[in-house]
Amino acid sequence: MTGEHALIGVPRGGRLLFIDNIRWVMILLVVSMHAADTYSPLGNWYFTDRVPLTKPVLLTFAAWQMYLQAFFMGLLFFIAGYFVPASLRRKGIAKFIRERGFRLGLPVLFYMFVLGPVTEYFVAHSWNSTEPTSFANEWVKHIRNGQFLQENGPLWFCLALLIFSACYATIRQARGGAENDATADPPPSSSRLIGFALIMAAATFVVRLVFPQGASVLNMQLADFPQYVLLFIGGTFAARGGWLRKFDYASGVRWLAITLPVGFAAWLAIVIGGGMVAGSGSAYSGGWHWQAAAIDSWESLTCIGISFGLLAVFRRAFDSQGRAAKFMSDNAFSVYVFHPPLVILGARLLQGVAWHPLSKFAVLTIIASAASFVLSAAVFRRIPGLRAIV
Repeated sequence: MTGEHALIGVPRGGRLLFIDNIRWVMILLVVSMHAADTYSPLGNWYFTDRVPLTKPVLLTFAAWQMYLQAFFMGLLFFIAGYFVPASLRRKGIAKFIRERGFRLGLPVLFYMFVLGPVTEYFVAHSWNSTEPTSFANEWVKHIRNGQFLQENGPLWFCLALLIFSACYATIRQARGGAENDATADPPPSSSRLIGFALIMAAATFVVRLVFPQGASVLNMQLADFPQYVLLFIGGTFAARGGWLRKFDYASGVRWLAITLPVGFAAWLAIVIGGGMVAGSGSAYSGGWHWQAAAIDSWESLTCIGISFGLLAVFRRAFDSQGRAAKFMSDNAFSVYVFHPPLVILGARLLQGVAWHPLSKFAVLTIIASAASFVLSAAVFRRIPGLRAIV
């Protein structure tokens, strides 16, 4: 793929290799999240193979899924925001929006009208609102009844990023066009990061009063958007100060050292003390409940802590690429687009295997990840037309 990577807008020249490495690691985590959704009752997915779980197993799935949900997409929005100001300044608003529409909008349309329907009809068998007929008839029905508007799968991220980018460009244009993006401001201190996390928590709590978890528009979970919006904006501010090259390694390690063990203890107290493990989970989704306030605060602090920590650690330790890392980086966006049917196919292969759900989850993650990267390189990115958008 030439030009900019659709997922986060990293320019081909002068690459930040540690950012490329974070990006493909996050996409591997996306695949693992959808593998977990297959066996865990905590997520929604096209195809599930669920059995009753013991409390320790349920807690294991919950810890993995809630930790990932707390930071991995928000971190991608932050990285995306970081590259927006320079791209807009270099191209101008018209070319910027046109190219964003191509790089982000076309993959969304491809998924909504082609890959999503193929996945649902042939792989997941999840089009079951009426007695199924031929694929062509079901596809027309899918368009006619407006269901396609909610069926962008993981490409909701690209749709949201397209909206954010257009809003940013419009605001910059309204303010008189280009502004000085370069500043000497140092990266935020730990106290400012904590303050930012608390603002994020408060905004999340307020939004979830109106849009509890599960409420979506165009397949975008509005309950999570305070984090995404704030981190995208934070990325644009980080670009002005060149912060990605300035994050302190020791501070990043401290954030991870606190966020993971101490944060895990806090998470256990919230989910056990609040009744989630006992089956009373609705209070966490939103509303005037201490559980909602607590989990919103935990999510936001975890998001900031892990994101800052990973950026600092990857900058120091993983700012290079060998052949394997470059292969993963080159195919990451294609994997993001095409992994859903491969996760489902892998789950169907494992459906009759009498393994523990956690074992199935681990094996499915490995199978689906490997198949997605291999097929991306060998097939998907070699197809004329597709290569231009993935």
